[in-house]
Amino acid sequence: MIITGLLIRVSKWRVKHISHRNFVLILSLVIGLVSGLAAILLKNTVYYTHYFLTRGFDAESGNLLYLAYPLFGIALTVLFVRYVVRDDISHGVSRILYAISKNNSHLKVHNNYSSLISSTITVGFGGSVGLEAPIVLTGASIGSNLARVMRMDYRTITLMIGCGAAGAIAGIFKAPIAAVIFALEVLMLDLTMASLIPLLISAVTGATISSFLMGSAVIFSFSVNDPFSLGNIPFYIILGMVTGLVSLYFNRANSFIESRIEAIKRPVIRMLAGGLALSLLIFLLPPLYGEGYEVLTDILNGRGDEIVNNSFFYPFRENHWLFLGFLLLVMFFKVIAMACTTGGGGIGGVFAPSLFMGGVTGFFTARFINQLGFGHLPESNFALAGMAGVMAAVMHAPLTAIFLIAEITGGYGFFIPLIITSTISYLTINLYEPHGIYTKQLAARGELITHDKDKAVLSRLSIHKLIETNFLTIGPDASLGDLVKVIARSERNVFPVIDQENNFLGVVFINEIRDIMFNHELYNTTFVRNLMYMPEPLISINETMEEVAGKFSESAHYNLPVLNDGKYVGFVSRANVFSAYRKLVKEYSQD
Repeated sequence: MIITGLLIRVSKWRVKHISHRNFVLILSLVIGLVSGLAAILLKNTVYYTHYFLTRGFDAESGNLLYLAYPLFGIALTVLFVRYVVRDDISHGVSRILYAISKNNSHLKVHNNYSSLISSTITVGFGGSVGLEAPIVLTGASIGSNLARVMRMDYRTITLMIGCGAAGAIAGIFKAPIAAVIFALEVLMLDLTMASLIPLLISAVTGATISSFLMGSAVIFSFSVNDPFSLGNIPFYIILGMVTGLVSLYFNRANSFIESRIEAIKRPVIRMLAGGLALSLLIFLLPPLYGEGYEVLTDILNGRGDEIVNNSFFYPFRENHWLFLGFLLLVMFFKVIAMACTTGGGGIGGVFAPSLFMGGVTGFFTARFINQLGFGHLPESNFALAGMAGVMAAVMHAPLTAIFLIAEITGGYGFFIPLIITSTISYLTINLYEPHGIYTKQLAARGELITHDKDKAVLSRLSIHKLIETNFLTIGPDASLGDLVKVIARSERNVFPVIDQENNFLGVVFINEIRDIMFNHELYNTTFVRNLMYMPEPLISINETMEEVAGKFSESAHYNLPVLNDGKYVGFVSRANVFSAYRKLVKEYSQD
């Protein structure tokens, strides 16, 4: 409360002394700093938790602790979420998109810390998911809540959500350009100078604080030693198609398995089902433990054979074909392990698993082609291209994937194969899946508007604020003479007909009775029930503005009646709807 009060006083002071544009830049700097620090905190806590739990494991055999750690981590996470947070905090990026689409960009205060704690427990104890979605949700929540306290408008709050996400991604990967592109490509923020500069400030701030506190120890860094060869282009094309199909399996298998586990109604049984399955998979295939960045680091540094360490497959590491079979098992079961983690109640995202799947896919493809004797492909380069390919297809974000891997490698000498693999992978999955993993469920429920600006604007309108109630009503048994008296007192040309219980029966349109309204002989013999008609279409008070706009587009009427369970409420006019729409469009397009 003290901090909130202080922030409110700061907000009042800045209105008097700092312009809106300059304050947005200051706010983006602060959000980038805080979200970058949150990213560093999360990565370090998970790293040391992982190190403490697994240090001293024998590389030449399995370890029974792999059967205990994941289940224990998921159980702790479920207890924390259920009894401390008391809210659903899974699927972080989808939750951000929902907040932007349907909740005026408002994220709950507990999102500032709840995802940090829960994902630390899940991943630190071996949950086969990533930390990026939880930290992106944390950064976005910091941006949303800070902007709300500062009494910013919807457009600025949405921009600050993007700044928080960009600062978090930049803090984790030390990749500010990819972080900005992520905010633009995945969160679908508008690309204008008014939005680009704050995003750049947040991203650079997050990356700078990460470099200052952690040096080069950010996930992993790798310099491409084998130069790109034009002769390998056909193989990168093949890799693009392979990663596209692997991504299709990734998305569909994850959705199917997670939905089946979540369909279990009893939380304890659900947690046990996911946790026990995950523990068994990790016991048999230790590379599935945690995010998998250690495996990727080994692959990129020419130590890919070490992926069999700590497993029962260690004695067969010298058999090339059995080793390739082991890689296939890891690729196949990684998605299952990820879905078991989230379905059982663990907290994490698909960012790191998609990189893991891509790296292993690229490594497998290069090793397989080399083993067949069709070439001598650089395995680390293909692992990098595979990482970009799977990420591009899974998230439907090819630019994010390309620039992230380019920044990780420290340059753009590897740009062409990244573009080739990512583009073909994206085009391959797009034949089967029109939406990425973050947006698929929202789109299916009709709740995805971030990718459609018309829907975004219409969602900000409320029918309740546009209802006009100054239409004079009349009963069905009133005479034409009574109607003329009502017309004389009205400024409108439409008259709703209602009964004594306010049920809507129809309307009388003045143009329809103009030829008889001055015929006094009909005043006592003609009744409203003979003059009224039921207009089409009718509008329910619970309809969205997108549905209302659609009805106006299909209708020639300028005013449509609004009903609540058949009761008359008022009218909404075409002019008011589109006037409010144009006003919001102007607000959205301000630069």
